Amino acid sequence: MTGISKSFGGVRALDHVDFSVRYGEIHALLGENGAGKSTLLKILRGVLPSDSGTIEIGGQPLPEYNADAVRRAGVAMIFQEMSLIPTLTVAQNIFLNREPRGRLGLVDDGQTVRATRKLFDEFGVDIDPESPLAELSAGQRQVTEIVKALSQRGRVLVLDEPTSALSASEVDRLFGFLHRLRRDGVAIIYVSHRMDEIMRIADRATIIRDGRHVVTAPLSELSLEEIIEYIIGRAARGFADVEPGAEATGDALIELRGASGPAKPRNVDLVIHRGEVLGVAGLLGSGRSSLARLLFGMEPLVSGHIRISGDRVKIETPRDAIAAGIALIPEDRLVQGLVTQHSVGDNITLPVLDRISRYSWVSDSDAAKVSGEQISQLRIKAESAETTVNTLSGGNQQKVVVAKWLATTPSVLVLDEPTAGIDIGSKYEIVGVIRELARAGRAILLISSEMSVLLAACDRIVVMSSGRIVREIPRRRLDPPSAEIFDVGERLRYAERQLLLAIQAGAAATA
Repeated sequence: MTGISKSFGGVRALDHVDFSVRYGEIHALLGENGAGKSTLLKILRGVLPSDSGTIEIGGQPLPEYNADAVRRAGVAMIFQEMSLIPTLTVAQNIFLNREPRGRLGLVDDGQTVRATRKLFDEFGVDIDPESPLAELSAGQRQVTEIVKALSQRGRVLVLDEPTSALSASEVDRLFGFLHRLRRDGVAIIYVSHRMDEIMRIADRATIIRDGRHVVTAPLSELSLEEIIEYIIGRAARGFADVEPGAEATGDALIELRGASGPAKPRNVDLVIHRGEVLGVAGLLGSGRSSLARLLFGMEPLVSGHIRISGDRVKIETPRDAIAAGIALIPEDRLVQGLVTQHSVGDNITLPVLDRISRYSWVSDSDAAKVSGEQISQLRIKAESAETTVNTLSGGNQQKVVVAKWLATTPSVLVLDEPTAGIDIGSKYEIVGVIRELARAGRAILLISSEMSVLLAACDRIVVMSSGRIVREIPRRRLDPPSAEIFDVGERLRYAERQLLLAIQAGAAATA
């Protein structure tokens, strides 16, 4: 890709960007949310036209450049926002437009299911190919999207935030597949805001900032600190800048006793104190998101009870949860978190309309004040509060979801993968916001598959497996003995290994 430029209205998304990838390498494409990464890749995939510049695949320009021509040239892509159809089955999604045919030319559904089951077996996951996609969790949908792209066996594979809903073990399986494809000569473009993944998987990296090319270099020549500085344009110490939580916390703010849902969670006992951040770790399907949905009234409480500030509460709907002071930042922002056709300001103020209304009329000045405060606090990149949400990058959309619920000033905040698809600078900001909310006396339940986020934000971490809590670990117990002799990076890597071992042991114990 040479001299690629693209503008949306008056906004210059890409400014003469050069980007090249070799066969048989894994090339990381890095940058903040809104830097232009997804736009560049959509142009490569033929989904968007460029305003100027040229593209060659295998040394040759295509006679016509559109999505079908690019697919025929061997380019497959996993989009940041999934391209799956919820009303079709898993197998139908994976082989959409490539369906196996019988002798009469009709679609062979049986062969489609068998081929899909074989692909899932290779990936090591248990997903029913005949299940409607709408019944899958966000993590299972992400695995389906990955398997769909891998099944195309193309010459160029583009992965845009492929692991945002995957646990460590699923990431390991994916990396094993990518190493095999690299050995087979496939060119792999890998986009992620998880710096630990980039350092593990990539051979080279290209960094863009504000729509311009900054640097391309082998990973062996770039330190993590240099990468972060290139991405955000300034030096940063990362999660070392986040003030750790205090050992002492307040009284119990929310308690679950024997709480069970229709399938998961199962007989969960849980207490979160005022001023405490409790992390939830576990593999895909461990029941973490089911716990979040139960707390917010999206799934029924089949047995057990919930107390807030010592009082037993009945939470049967999200309205009940909001009235009780509970807010949920959901795992799937597009389906459960946003009204994408509405503006940033409308989305942020949606949960607080009663607070900014007079006699059923919304006060424009109050709405502008609420949305302006949240846009500023979370540094949401938008032209104004009137910008439509579906024009924002994925990371900025996630920030709008966070801002929307922070506007309600909840006493209990449940965050399900709040840093998914968010750049490294924004992750620091959100973890900092979480710690600030804890210091203000709120109780926070943080679900994340990013161990660095859990370790930076949490006071305690519980491990879930098969819907049950199998272990509870004070955060400081994960640090190495004599921690003062290690630097920040070494302490974090040690703690991540200890947490991963705890997750794996919990999964093995309930297998």
